[in-house]
Amino acid sequence: MHLSSLPSPYGIGTMGKAAYEFADFLQESGQKLWQMLPISPTSYGDSPYQSFSTFAGNPYFIDLDLLAKDGLLSAEDYALLDWGGDPSRVDYAKIYENRFPVLKKAYQRFAEKQPEDFEEFAAEQSEWLEDYALFMALKFEQGGAPWLDWPADLRVRKASALTAAKKRLAEEIGFWKFVQYEFFTQWRALKEYVNGKGIRLIGDLPIYVALDSADAWSKPKMFLLDEERQPVVVAGCPPDYFSETGQLWGNPIYNWSYLKRTGYQWWIRRIGAAVSNFDMVRIDHFRGFESFWAIPAGDETAVDGEWRKGPGMDLFRKAEEALGKTAIIAEDLGLITEPVRELLAESGYPGMKVLEFAFSIGHESDYLPHKYPQNCICYTGTHDNDTILGWLKSLSEEELDYVLDYLRSGSLEEGVWDLIALAWSSPADTAITQMQDFLELGSEARMNIPSIAANNWQWRALPGQYGQELAGKIEKLTNLYWR
Repeated sequence: MHLSSLPSPYGIGTMGKAAYEFADFLQESGQKLWQMLPISPTSYGDSPYQSFSTFAGNPYFIDLDLLAKDGLLSAEDYALLDWGGDPSRVDYAKIYENRFPVLKKAYQRFAEKQPEDFEEFAAEQSEWLEDYALFMALKFEQGGAPWLDWPADLRVRKASALTAAKKRLAEEIGFWKFVQYEFFTQWRALKEYVNGKGIRLIGDLPIYVALDSADAWSKPKMFLLDEERQPVVVAGCPPDYFSETGQLWGNPIYNWSYLKRTGYQWWIRRIGAAVSNFDMVRIDHFRGFESFWAIPAGDETAVDGEWRKGPGMDLFRKAEEALGKTAIIAEDLGLITEPVRELLAESGYPGMKVLEFAFSIGHESDYLPHKYPQNCICYTGTHDNDTILGWLKSLSEEELDYVLDYLRSGSLEEGVWDLIALAWSSPADTAITQMQDFLELGSEARMNIPSIAANNWQWRALPGQYGQELAGKIEKLTNLYWR
């Protein structure tokens, strides 16, 4: 259940009342884990996997009612604004248009009397916060243009240009630091509450960062860029289950030889930040650390990419030396080769098993539960899959008969909870399903369709859509299988 999907009167889920109530619901349901998507700021396309910063928090998730409680806003500053007309969908255009002016009002009051710990926060996070705040201030000054389209002296970070910008945009830079202060103040309070309920939070760490990000702008040596800072190759994956032409993500690809020479310091900071924010971290596209798909920049599809070697266990050993043992889940989906299996085994991280991938007629899939090791996470589906109900409805008659026979289900509708029960009864140490599936929702509630840019990441739960009755049903299932 991503934060954006929580009910809220202000267009998108936040770290406010509904988040605390969802933690209560999880406790009543007998659950011990709450997994969400990346919480960093979303950029064009609204994808949490394309962020302006891998370290920053999403300003959209800051709860406005909590700011009002702190005296930084009054209800008339935000309650009557147009946050979108459909409470079951996020209208990102409305959020973008209205949220920042409201946060600016809060900042004006905040700046009059800064809390004592603000400077301490800014100093602690300075390694990324200074570049991020300057990046966002410049981006707004440049009309939202990507940094590659900025004037050359800013694009290549000429020292005199940066000094002048810091002076010229001092107030705007202060605003973006304030936004991060408020985000992490609210986040830490929410995490403390969730943990107090006996629930651990699972976060998501994308393997790549966005090209239009403070990370790529401030650390160009980390990426395979040319003299003009344009990418030489970009990230994606080859043709697969999701797309005949592969997936062209467009993210810049790491200069792993440079990162190795620096002792992977940036990656260690990145993993460290993730495990500080969450109790467990799912590392996205884990197979990319063994070999990654590099696509020539400018290509319109991912077809003509090539496999190149990643850092392998060298990175994760260095991270463990610096951070100690960390609770990591390896997203080992996609084209999995023997070297990827060996990397997963050597890491000791649990991999992912997705039940929606399990039912291949005439083929004994590794995603069928009787093939699972204990050290894995069983998912009914992920944010990249259809909901269970939508998936079942999309199957051919022969495929549906196979699935329902396997589940011993009498009908398609029964199949939703029977698939959840299959996950809960599996040998996997951990079983996870999407909230949309507990609610028995169809394809209209799907979170993302890979390789399709529009209309993703929008689903929201409605107020009152889940409560004691559903909690009791989930708890009964959980107790039945000794989860």
